[in-house]
Order: sequence, then C-alpha cells, then structure tokens
Amino acid sequence: MGVPPLAPRSALAQAVAQAEALDGNFVVTIRVECPGLWLEPGFKYRAEKLFAIHLEAWGSNLLVVTLETYSDAWLTMDTRDREQPEVYASNAPRLAAALQAISALLGSAPTPGDENRHAAPSETGFKDLRGEGAAYDDSWGTFEGLNRASLLRSRIPQSEDEYEQITEYPVRYFTIQRDGRTLGFVWASVGDASAGYVPRTAAGDEAFDAGAAWLLSLREAHGQGLAPLAALDWLAKCPARPEIGLIAEDAPQEASSLDALEELSGRY
Repeated sequence: MGVPPLAPRSALAQAVAQAEALDGNFVVTIRVECPGLWLEPGFKYRAEKLFAIHLEAWGSNLLVVTLETYSDAWLTMDTRDREQPEVYASNAPRLAAALQAISALLGSAPTPGDENRHAAPSETGFKDLRGEGAAYDDSWGTFEGLNRASLLRSRIPQSEDEYEQITEYPVRYFTIQRDGRTLGFVWASVGDASAGYVPRTAAGDEAFDAGAAWLLSLREAHGQGLAPLAALDWLAKCPARPEIGLIAEDAPQEASSLDALEELSGRY
C-alpha cells in the first residue's frame, strides 16, 4: 500500500517540498504539536498538546526523531506524587504501542531521554517509580505553580497596580471557555485582596494567551478600586470578547482553596 501521502498544502507537506528542493549539506528541522486524548475509567480528556514530534534530518545520512509528552497519564504516579494505577493501566499500553510502531517505522529502538523529578523514560514508556519515593514532598506545589505563573505573566507588562496573586482563603471563580473548550479560570479570593487567572494546562498556549488578556482586565478593575469579588462581578458584566473566551456560568463557583483550583486546571 505504501506510505500515505501528506495532506496537500499542509505545513508539513510544504516543509518536505522545500527540503527536497535543497542542494548540498543542510539540516531540516520539523516540529509538530499533536493534540490527543488521555483516559480515566469512564472518561476521556482532550489535551491540545499531548505530544510534540521533533524531527531533524541531516542531509541524507542522519535522521533524529524526538517524541515529547506533556501529560502524566503514562506514569504510575501523577505530578503531585499520588499513585494512579487505573490511569496508568488505561494509558501506558497506548504509549508503548505507539513507541513500538515508531520503532518499526524507523528500524531502530528508542533511546530514553533524561530522568526528571517526576519520570524516568524507558524504551516502552516510563519506569515505575513508586518504590523509590518522591523526589520532593510536594513537587507540584514547589515548582509547577510557579512555572505556570511565570509563563503567564511573561505575556503582559509588569505593573504594581494589580491584585495579589496568592491567597490562603477559598476562592470564587468563573470558567473561561472558547468554542466549547475550557481555557482556564478567573478567580477572586473571598477573604483578602487577591485575584487572578489559572490557565488550563491541557489547553496549551491558547490558555496562556487568553489568560494574559484576563489578567489585564483584572488590572483594569484594580485600577478602578474594585475589591476582588466586585472585580469578578464586573468582569461578568463587561461586553463579551469571544477571542479571549467567554464566562461559562451565570454565577461564580467556589473552590476550597486556590490550590484546589490549580489542581483542577492542571489535571483536566
């Protein structure tokens, strides 16, 4: 049957055509971000960047293909260091089958990548680290929240005219959606001067791009002297801006803590 043709006028087809037209020594780099589904018993969740495929072709002599994953569904312990045997059982065989198919296509077994605080890659997926203990008592709380906040805030100018970004109180929040997909959550503390936006990790860069606009709106509310909960009400009454997402509820929901909302946004 041969290899299926590339979709006409697709970015990949254009890159291949440009590479084939080159003469002499050259390196061609192609990176494709892939959406996909990860499973829990009875549920399916879509991630807009479940994998990324990075390909480097060094002339006709060397081809390097790197597969990156942006989900913890293949691990025996999630990124908050909690065991997840059912999630692992539903998803790890899928990753193993994909790696086997790629190995067959390329005629070579994969070389596992470097270990990190959450995972140890192997030729068939990831090793079981449950017997080795967590590298940190709370690696999510120690690193991930700060990483996401830094990435989000890098998209807007610095300012001191804004709400505090952390709170120990419960929070009320609105879900932000675009085209039926959840991008994140805009929130306000019930007990202090804190408010912000939590991007939904599975939505990828869109969640952070939209979040930057919501943070700027919160900054505007702060400039008007509105308390956090009043700012949340003000946002709900502002003219709709579909390009940054729409508020999904008629009234705000409540989470027991900002940490609980962060966990919701990070997992689903």
